[in-house]
Amino acid sequence: MTTAPNAPLPTDRIRALRELLTRANTAYYADAAPFMSDQEFDTLLAELMHLEAQHPEFHDPNSPTQRVGGAPLEGEFATRSHRVPMLSVDNTYSMAELRAWYQRCVDALGAKVSGDSEEKLLATHHGPTLYADPKVDGLAISLRYENGELVEAVTRGDGEKGDLVTANVRAIRAVPLKLRAPSESNWGGIPHILEVRGEIFMPVKEFERINEEREKHGEQLFANARNSCVGTLKNKDPRVVASRRLSFVAHGRGEGEGLPNLRAHSAFVRYLKALGIPVASIGGEMATIDDAAQAIDEFQHRRDTLDFAVDGMVVRIDRFDEQAQLGFTSKSPRWAVAYKYPAEQKETVLEKVDWQVGKGGTITPRATMTPVFVAGSTVKHATLHNIEEIQRRDLRIGDRVVVEKAGEIIPQVVRAVVEKRTGHETPITQPTACPACGGIVEREGPKLFCTNSMCSARFRERLKWFVGRDQMNLDGMGEEIVDALVDAGLVKDFADVFTLDATAVARALAKGEKALADLERKGPGKRATGIVESARDAARERGLTRVLAGLGIKHVGSSAAKTLARRFRTTEELLAATEEELLALDDFGAVTAHSVALWLHSDDARRIFAALAHAGVDLTSREPKPVLLGANSFAGRTFVVTGTLAQFGRTEVTEILERAGAKVAGSVSKKTSVVVAGEEAGSKLAKAQELGIEVWDESRLVEELMRAGLR
Repeated sequence: MTTAPNAPLPTDRIRALRELLTRANTAYYADAAPFMSDQEFDTLLAELMHLEAQHPEFHDPNSPTQRVGGAPLEGEFATRSHRVPMLSVDNTYSMAELRAWYQRCVDALGAKVSGDSEEKLLATHHGPTLYADPKVDGLAISLRYENGELVEAVTRGDGEKGDLVTANVRAIRAVPLKLRAPSESNWGGIPHILEVRGEIFMPVKEFERINEEREKHGEQLFANARNSCVGTLKNKDPRVVASRRLSFVAHGRGEGEGLPNLRAHSAFVRYLKALGIPVASIGGEMATIDDAAQAIDEFQHRRDTLDFAVDGMVVRIDRFDEQAQLGFTSKSPRWAVAYKYPAEQKETVLEKVDWQVGKGGTITPRATMTPVFVAGSTVKHATLHNIEEIQRRDLRIGDRVVVEKAGEIIPQVVRAVVEKRTGHETPITQPTACPACGGIVEREGPKLFCTNSMCSARFRERLKWFVGRDQMNLDGMGEEIVDALVDAGLVKDFADVFTLDATAVARALAKGEKALADLERKGPGKRATGIVESARDAARERGLTRVLAGLGIKHVGSSAAKTLARRFRTTEELLAATEEELLALDDFGAVTAHSVALWLHSDDARRIFAALAHAGVDLTSREPKPVLLGANSFAGRTFVVTGTLAQFGRTEVTEILERAGAKVAGSVSKKTSVVVAGEEAGSKLAKAQELGIEVWDESRLVEELMRAGLR
């Protein structure tokens, strides 16, 4: 590679881009002073990724590009103990309770207070100073920095230990991977150890975007931003976490070493901001409990304008020596309390209920109501969750109903105002046929399902699953591409993706602005050609297991698909399988066996397999047959692998064990024969020890493999 005479060296450009993008993140999230647009940031990030790909010798784990670099995790999250317990804060719901808490603190500290009435008893400058800030509705997290670098992120869990989610937290742009040196000289440099406690949360706009997508595809809406945030952070793929644009705000501390002498929480907050860590811009020091009460009241009228969910304010004693004097209960600090706001409720009329079909055929009810202004926005629609909830609340069309926003975000119907019924209200009945295709509707507990596997409303979502990474893994076939191909009528069945014409695909993609921009950037038709070629490669290379995992057969995921493909080597054998044969398979209970048998003996199954075969898809099993080398320590036994192994990847060790005749399970039970425990083995190891199950370390595993001739 040649470099122009005056062009910067790649090392210089990489270093400059890393520094600039890191400063841009800090300016946006910590300083609330952005100096770069999102488009400019993304453009420079793409340039940096390109340069780093060309020069892997300059790899830096703290580069801004590394936030989305990790592969999906396998198995459960490891568990990590908190060095300093991570306790929750007690709640209070009235000003009287808040003042009573403050009085207990005053009494315990022996502070002098005075006042001319009970109401003003604590309105004094002689009591302890307070600090109040918003109670963000998110997931509590502890971030550990060593010599300024993020090394660990652990959820609160039970307060003593939590899940190690470092890879996912690194994907959140608001979390600094490296701390900046404070500008104030009296604060010294970067601390040796700093544990920051705070909340990871999902911004309101991002939550609304996700729910709009779910509603468009007929999926049940997330109840609130917090649940969506928790689900996102527990996703095994950091790239999914990055795409959801979670954020972070700090509010507390854990272990620390090499910190300046900070006497109060207010000083600690300023110190965090100086290090480039986001803190709340609302709230601050309060001289009296009356000041705190006023701040709580004023903030209640502002919180609807924020881009994150807030359900109250946390009030704490500011000085650390006074906090130490007050101490803790077994569950919470005595020196802090959370004042929680009641949810705002409004009354309106339930006009109608629509039934929507989502992925997997789930049919969910959505209410349409007379528009009403609640908690900062006009509400017209609300989820009713399922038919059981409708019946439990005795909701009827024409009812006057009470509406509130769950988690201050998503509208929900709380109850019917029964005393205002006129007699003209009509009961809400469950649909007898699918509202999209007219297919048969079945009920399982509180849920309703369309049984037609090729229901038009289901197919779009099933296709997105089918082409996904862990199924057929069709390169370039993202959600927007699938939508474009289905909208253009090019894909009406699973088999259609393998017989696409590149010219037709290019035309379909060019109808969308974003897709058109991609086409222009990559060259006319290049993306379309890549999609078509990827599909043809997948048809030849994936095999029966991937096909079965992708079809969305009820109760059949990747593990069950592998079990089926190991026993039945072709679709002809599968279609002839009896329910009794399925029931005899490992991990196939009566419900799963019956469900799979029904599908295999259906016209849909025969039609789908025939169409895929006609399109050239390889429908033979690629699962290795067990190699039973006489008597060994593996044949016929059930193994569970947990933690990190130095010599094996999770997929590799699973294949080796299965070839030896073992069954590999994902969870520990009484049926487990052996647990192989690597580094940072967590709850599975603990459960194995509790049940008295044999545990091998990696050296024992290698020894047994060598004895069996497999190593």
